[in-house]
Amino acid sequence: MKLHELQFEAGSRSEHYRKGRGIGSGNGKTAGKGHKGQNARSGGGVALGFEGGQMPLWRRLPKRGFKNVNRVEYAVVNVNDLNRFENGTVVSPALLKEVGLLTKEYDGLKVLGAGKLEKKLTVQANKFSASAKEAIESVGGVAEVI
Repeated sequence: MKLHELQFEAGSRSEHYRKGRGIGSGNGKTAGKGHKGQNARSGGGVALGFEGGQMPLWRRLPKRGFKNVNRVEYAVVNVNDLNRFENGTVVSPALLKEVGLLTKEYDGLKVLGAGKLEKKLTVQANKFSASAKEAIESVGGVAEVI
């Protein structure tokens, strides 16, 4: 095989379609848009969700609830999950992600106090529950707010 012998697979490429180029093209005059009307105009067509003047679905359905745009969502780790680390380790969100305890960081990390901690660690997080802070400090560790 030589470079000049290369060809596309049969049927993989179609001829470029030229609209409005005469009657003989099979798509001349109105260029496949029919006669006049909203869809024949440039930029024509109806808006997304338009139902011909009928009340659209999104307006017919009842609206409920409230979405707080300022909501802060934390990734959560419990104190007993930190027992896998060696004494004196600095536990940061990056380390937790590397180990697989966190899949997504969200808006920060919050450490909760479920379980018992047996290792002396320096834990870095955005927030700590009161019980988590107490559990970390009772074993001689440090709870650092980042």
